[in-house]
Amino acid sequence: MIRLLRHYFKHHNIFKFSLCIFLLGTLINCSESRNTNIEELPELALNQYSKSLSEIKQDGKLTVITIYNSTSYFLYRGKPMGFEYELVKKLADHLGLELDIKVADDIDHLFDMLNAGEGDLIAFGLSITEDRNKLVNFTEYHYLTHQVLVQRRPDNWRKLPMYKIKKKTINDPIEMIGKTVHVRKNSSYFERLENLEDEIGGQIDIQLVPGNKTTEDIIKMVVKGEIDYTIADYNIAAINQTYNPILDIDTEISFSQRIAWAVRKNSPELLAEINSWLKNIKKKDFYYVVYNKYFKNKKSYRRRIKSQFYSKNEGKISQYDEIVKTHVEKLGWDWRLLSSQIFQESRFKPNENSWAGAGGLMQIMPATAQDLGISDVTNPSENIRGGTKYLKQLRKKFTKVEDSIQKIKFTLAAYNCGLGHVRDAQRLAKVFDEDPYVWDDNVEDYMLKLSSREFFSRPEVKYGFVRGREPFLYVKEIFLRYDHYKKLIPFETPQTEAKVASN
Repeated sequence: MIRLLRHYFKHHNIFKFSLCIFLLGTLINCSESRNTNIEELPELALNQYSKSLSEIKQDGKLTVITIYNSTSYFLYRGKPMGFEYELVKKLADHLGLELDIKVADDIDHLFDMLNAGEGDLIAFGLSITEDRNKLVNFTEYHYLTHQVLVQRRPDNWRKLPMYKIKKKTINDPIEMIGKTVHVRKNSSYFERLENLEDEIGGQIDIQLVPGNKTTEDIIKMVVKGEIDYTIADYNIAAINQTYNPILDIDTEISFSQRIAWAVRKNSPELLAEINSWLKNIKKKDFYYVVYNKYFKNKKSYRRRIKSQFYSKNEGKISQYDEIVKTHVEKLGWDWRLLSSQIFQESRFKPNENSWAGAGGLMQIMPATAQDLGISDVTNPSENIRGGTKYLKQLRKKFTKVEDSIQKIKFTLAAYNCGLGHVRDAQRLAKVFDEDPYVWDDNVEDYMLKLSSREFFSRPEVKYGFVRGREPFLYVKEIFLRYDHYKKLIPFETPQTEAKVASN
């Protein structure tokens, strides 16, 4: 409480001093009677939600909370990427679970979301601090880093010798006395600055920014000259410096800190499982390849950040977004869903050709292309026009499927492996008393069985063997990617809104 009041005095004028003294006296008088309740309430709150590892496995899904930024989780050229994303996907595969990612709108609410049961794990680079240890249990740490002051070099820094640059920048934490530094309230940086004030024996003007600002967002504010100083973990500051060389990040303000993920206090089994997995994965090249990819490969980072297809820049999935939006109207689908299918087919490469002869963005077979009136399958507009027309034709074959999402899944499966094989799977489902008009956990299971002689040789099956795993994964992966697109790409981008406004 004393620290909070000291912070209050520092940022407010002297006329409020007497009121604060009165409040301090009141709080001291009440502290003995209230202290027990204050300490107990957070503990009760922490234990309100509980979900064991066996319950998570029973649900078949690992729900992970993370932050949308350029190192943890983002889209680039239609592909979900990020240090946390790649690792947690590997963890989910290890556990045999489907990965469900929830993006926190506000970094300040990560711990609230976890303890409220909105996720099982925070997969984000968290500094392990004493205060945070009261809220969560941290996993084995991923890496060590330290905090640095992020500041601008002089505008003409390229023409200056290093000693002159040093004269115009802060080079020792003690020089931060009286300087204004912007950080988020519930960040480890705020906590470090408060401790630093005690260490250097002087006050720092700590200004708070909203919790929905990521560290990278605040660093950009420094680059633009909107603020003078902020604090960041060195590895994050260093990767941002590669794209913004005007930044100076040489002034260290902390010792090494451990960066880890977090689970609820009442999740010891999940914690043990993750720690065991982490110890093993850190013995393999995969872990360090992923780390280097996001924190060491500066060329790759610059390329991503400059790209209009980096999701934080312009809300684009691919260079074909406008074509997709034009032709998807025939289907009535979300344009992001069709984009996910196109990525699945060709990775947005219009000249892509399959071993079977299919070509273009939507990998259309020559005979089908001829029926659809496509003269050049490599032409993006023609290909997407024809592909959506074909999807519409296939959708009409599933009139008995009432649920709209299930109908889309049947349509996608037929697009992948052919209508005949889907019909075979439906007939098998019916024979075994499963619902032939529901794809999930019904027809998709019998699609898998069609690669087994025991099933494709049955009298109900008219089209024989099919690699059932291909359509099974095709549908699943399109929808999983679509889920990422929905989280990170707005349905209406600024370009879409401008187009609607002009009509």
